[in-house]
Amino acid sequence: MRILIINKYQNKVNRGAETYVLELSKRLMKNNSVEVDTNNYFYKILKNKYDVVIPTNGRAQVFIVRLLTWLTNAKMVVSGQSGIGLDDRLNLYAFPDYFVPLTNYALSWSDKINPFVKKKVIPNGVDLDKFFVKSVTPKKERTILAVGAFTREKRHNLTIQAVSRLNNTKLIIAGGGGDKKNEIQALGTRLLGDNFETVQTTNDKIPDIYRKADLFVFPTVSWESFGVVLVEAMASGLAVVATDDPIRREIVGDAGLFVDPTNTDEYAKEIEKALDINWDGKPRKQAEKFSWDIITKKYEELFNSF
Repeated sequence: MRILIINKYQNKVNRGAETYVLELSKRLMKNNSVEVDTNNYFYKILKNKYDVVIPTNGRAQVFIVRLLTWLTNAKMVVSGQSGIGLDDRLNLYAFPDYFVPLTNYALSWSDKINPFVKKKVIPNGVDLDKFFVKSVTPKKERTILAVGAFTREKRHNLTIQAVSRLNNTKLIIAGGGGDKKNEIQALGTRLLGDNFETVQTTNDKIPDIYRKADLFVFPTVSWESFGVVLVEAMASGLAVVATDDPIRREIVGDAGLFVDPTNTDEYAKEIEKALDINWDGKPRKQAEKFSWDIITKKYEELFNSF
């Protein structure tokens, strides 16, 4: 099968969508011919006979690809990487051959937006060989980790405020890109002093960053589509304290605690509580449900159904 995946940001930024394209394409290549395109998709679709085209950037791109795939008899599959909101509404209005919600909650939402489009729930995944549990020597200082771009939606400021209520606790924020880095750096330094650190994330360094922490936090906005960092953290053996919404509950299961992070006192209490719990391998076990190998098989089953 010949497959084209389109992402204009591939190899330029490092977000969940880029991880999705990288990991899925790498595994699909074992049994298929797969190309990843960043800027020439218009001509490629017209010139080459693709069986499946997967646009990931939404908006105008998805409508252009829909027209091109109609002209060339290719199938268009759209994964709901954008999350509940305008972008995925437009993806659904473009009438893809299949829309792939990342969670059952997103499936329910997408059915209301366009019930006439076929859908199959396939979550994002994690490389279980790359992210693994490493035994560490107990240390006096507890370390909390947050991973994500320095943007308003990641709400790193809420984590800084909560951790500042705790004793003997360090916070590491690992991220890349975003317009709030200076603001976050200033707030963290002011409230946490030497117990605050920011780290630039890269694909080769991120597994070791997870293994430095005792707990992972994810206070994202409730409309975020998934959160690949959640399954990466759990695969690394970290329990999670996450925003209390249906999507995060579906992903994390019993491998973490849930909270309204805008309530600083409650957020701090849940972090403290999570640090005191013996999670007994639950995070890793939960992450194993999201192996990229399992996810890729689900996509191949979908493609073979055409």
